[in-house]
Amino acid sequence: MENVTGMIGVDKMGTEVLFLDPKTYEVEKTLKGFQRTVHELLVVPETGTAYVPIFGDGIHGRNPNPGHLLCVIDLKNRTHAVDIDLRPYIAPHTLKLGPDGLIYITCENSAVVAVIDRSTNTVVDAIDSGSTNGHRLIIAPDGERLYTAEDSTVSVIDLPKRKLLGKISTPRALAGITISPDGRTVIAVDDIEPTLFLIDTAAGKVDATVRLEGVPEAAQIARYSPNNKVLAVTSLKSNMVSLIDPSFRQQAAVRVGDQPMDMAFRGDELFVACQGDGSVHVVDIPQRRNKHHFKAGKGCESVGFF
Repeated sequence: MENVTGMIGVDKMGTEVLFLDPKTYEVEKTLKGFQRTVHELLVVPETGTAYVPIFGDGIHGRNPNPGHLLCVIDLKNRTHAVDIDLRPYIAPHTLKLGPDGLIYITCENSAVVAVIDRSTNTVVDAIDSGSTNGHRLIIAPDGERLYTAEDSTVSVIDLPKRKLLGKISTPRALAGITISPDGRTVIAVDDIEPTLFLIDTAAGKVDATVRLEGVPEAAQIARYSPNNKVLAVTSLKSNMVSLIDPSFRQQAAVRVGDQPMDMAFRGDELFVACQGDGSVHVVDIPQRRNKHHFKAGKGCESVGFF
């Protein structure tokens, strides 16, 4: 990771975006003046940009004043460069970069996945997601399918055709979603109990359920490491992150800070943003232990490197 020159944090609780020294973790610059409130993060190091949605001042399923902006952050100059107005689409949340170079972002209250051209910073299309509770999304490795997680269903979208194909039912409501490196299994995070639903993408149904060991309450966000050797899952209510091997045969729960949310990998380390106490915890992945932690704003939901 010698090419890492910076670290960025989305301080949801402080309504700020932070730039940190990737070695000392000291806050070097703070960007202020955002509408409530900054959620989620997409970092594109190749173009020196990051994207931060303004979701609104509520939470998933209860967001009475939804936002409509996607903020573009200039990583080189460390500035809030411009805003992309997504209207008429509102409550933007999870966003991913597609294989076609376009950004795909859930707009929860509008029941769509908006499609954004980064070269013009404009919305070029919107795909019906089939639900006003579509909070998070993931794109299959081959770029053929996009999946959104909502209340007790996963919507399946044909990405090249930008068409909703149907829904896959899950036993309970969902909080997060990711997909295996081979694209054969969608991992849907149970919002009610500490379990994962493993969805066979070819069959279009839940194939297995995995209990999170040593985690007393439901989890939130799931993310594979860049080398695909570990799946990390945070449990906001349990203050823990689970490290799971790709076969789901082995897992370890590591205690972190208050209300852990999203994560970022750097080499053999996992950085866990804990919005409840303003800490970021650094987990040693091979040793399955919490190495140390540092303060970053009032409460970061997401962190990333560039």
